[in-house]
Amino acid sequence: MAGIEAREVLGECDGVLSGYMGGADIGEAILDAVETVKRANPEARYCCDPVIGDVGRGVFVRPGIPEFMKAKAVPSADIITPNQFELDYLSGRGSATMAQAHDALKAVHDLGPRTILVTSLHTDETPDDSIDMLASDDSGCFRLRTPKLPLTINGAGDAIAALFFAHYLRSGEIQQALSAAGSSIFGILSCTADTGSREIQLIAAQDEIVTPSTVFEAKEVRA
Repeated sequence: MAGIEAREVLGECDGVLSGYMGGADIGEAILDAVETVKRANPEARYCCDPVIGDVGRGVFVRPGIPEFMKAKAVPSADIITPNQFELDYLSGRGSATMAQAHDALKAVHDLGPRTILVTSLHTDETPDDSIDMLASDDSGCFRLRTPKLPLTINGAGDAIAALFFAHYLRSGEIQQALSAAGSSIFGILSCTADTGSREIQLIAAQDEIVTPSTVFEAKEVRA
């Protein structure tokens, strides 16, 4: 970061994205980097993927990280992209129903982030053969539903966070960003499932990032 700052190019940076943190010291370095970027460009935004754990696995990060995420990283973020397990942890409540999910979103908004994307969401309204994403900001709350694919793979959360952040920075419209990012990640994962690979096929499916084969529409949902 010091080297990049010395080149006087941080003013051209419009966003900082963080994901898995190996320790609280790394988290502090990330927040320092965010402050440095925002000093150079006050319009820059920080997107935090608050990696803590997942449904079925529980917490899988090192001790201290979940607390750091809730107390420091999430309140510092403009945008966060938790999965359902992380939404429940951060809000201190469950999200088994859509009404509960709305309440959990409000509780996490109250921590600081203006924009929230919830990934891998399954509520009482989600069909067994589908998976939902829920995105919320000042303009409203929107749901994107796609078919559930027969694979479990590392990297999907990183990819959707990056795609959503990029589209949101570009358009400023959460509904459009959710539709574009969700359609692209579905295309990428469909390609991955078709190849039978254990690695997410970002290069082979790169056209899905630019022009998704199937476009899914995000629809507004009300509490």
